[in-house]
Amino acid sequence: MWAQTELTLAAKKRGFHLVTDEIAQQLPKLAGMQQGILHLFIKHSSASLTINENADPTVRTDMEAHFNQFVPENATYYRHTYEGSDDMPAHIKASTLGSSLSIPITNGRLNLGVWQGIYLGEHRNHAGQRTLVATLHGE
Repeated sequence: MWAQTELTLAAKKRGFHLVTDEIAQQLPKLAGMQQGILHLFIKHSSASLTINENADPTVRTDMEAHFNQFVPENATYYRHTYEGSDDMPAHIKASTLGSSLSIPITNGRLNLGVWQGIYLGEHRNHAGQRTLVATLHGE
């Protein structure tokens, strides 16, 4: 079976957000799959998807703090500045972390590790909803 749909994630403040449940709730066909793959693609160049710690929220805070230091705003060498001081760093962060994930499906559930969850990396100060393309493949 192949199925593809677009999902909408509610607007979130800048930072890293655990969105595993928000995604799974929008995929009713997931429950009927015994085995397969979920491929997620975010249709934005200033946000990212990654998998990381799902239990301790300080990991998400530390991720935001690290990426803000690693990719600072207002670097003197940025030329792409007309969309705000957070825009070029958002593009760099999104490229560094990536725009897609592939996650195994087993017995109707995402087969993530015990301490793993899907993160939305929201890299803009004032972003809106984010759109994902979810492609399910399996049986």
